[in-house]
Amino acid sequence: MSEITLHHCHEARSMRSLWLLYELGVPFNLVVHEFGKELRSETYLGKHPLGRVPCLEIDGTVLFETGAITEYLCEKFESDLGRYAGDPERMEWLQWLHYAETVAVHGATLTQQHIVIYEDKDRSPLLMKLEAKRLEKALEVLDVHLEGQEYMLRAFSAVDISLGYSVFVAQHFVDLNRFEALSAWMKKISARSAFRESLPKSTDSLIYSRPFYYIP
Repeated sequence: MSEITLHHCHEARSMRSLWLLYELGVPFNLVVHEFGKELRSETYLGKHPLGRVPCLEIDGTVLFETGAITEYLCEKFESDLGRYAGDPERMEWLQWLHYAETVAVHGATLTQQHIVIYEDKDRSPLLMKLEAKRLEKALEVLDVHLEGQEYMLRAFSAVDISLGYSVFVAQHFVDLNRFEALSAWMKKISARSAFRESLPKSTDSLIYSRPFYYIP
């Protein structure tokens, strides 16, 4: 049996890996860090040189990119959440797995502008507006794809997890109600027990203290 440790911050990208581990149903150790200086410690930087999460320790090896973690875990445990060489959905699975970062990068910029930057004078309302529009466009692609289907592929897979986290963040900056199919999909996947298990159990060390952040 593999020994697995996931380093995690509540509501950060590591939530993808946490959700996936719960879906896989494999035993693992969870180390929760506060979002900020704790990740810059000498000990943690020895695991992840950029001081970010996720960081997955497995069988003496470290992985710290969510896409790589997702692919590796699906393959290692031969999960039906993955799509492998020869599978007719393999190409589409890879596309949507990595599209999750296309969505997430706009959410990350908006998170930085609204939350990480403390002083109003240092924030850019123009950048916020541009990134919110780009995020809307990225979500529109998902909304169109999801019309008439329950999941991103024929059945629930790891791409729903990766994209689900990206949309979880996006909903703090864009009104999902304007995207009917996307909203229905998000409601469905967020009802999964593994998703609920990956959510913070308290309000301690949350990144998002508000349900929605308006552009000033």
